Amino acid sequence: MGEAGRIAVRLTPGAAADRIDGWDVDAEGRPVLKVRVRARPVEGEANLALLKLLAKALGVPKSSVTLDRGGQSRTKMISVADLSDEALRARLTGL
Repeated sequence: MGEAGRIAVRLTPGAAADRIDGWDVDAEGRPVLKVRVRARPVEGEANLALLKLLAKALGVPKSSVTLDRGGQSRTKMISVADLSDEALRARLTGL
C-alpha cells in the first residue's frame, strides 16, 4: 500500500442532496472541502455517506477512504489510500 493523502472536510448532514460544494478555508487558513449529504448524523450514517460520496468522486474503492478523526464533529480528517495529497486535491478540484 502506498502513501495516503489526507484532506479536511466540513460536513453538512441532512442536506437536500449529496454533493461536494468545493474548497474553503477554515479559521486557521487551512484548506477544507465542503461536502453535503442527505443522511442524518445518526449512528454514523452521515459519516458513511461522506465516505461513499468521496470514494465515488475520486474513483477509488470505498475501502480506500477512511475517517481518521472528527467522527462526532462537523470538521473531519479523511485519508485516501494510494493517493498523495497533491493527487487527491487534483481529483477534487473542479467538482
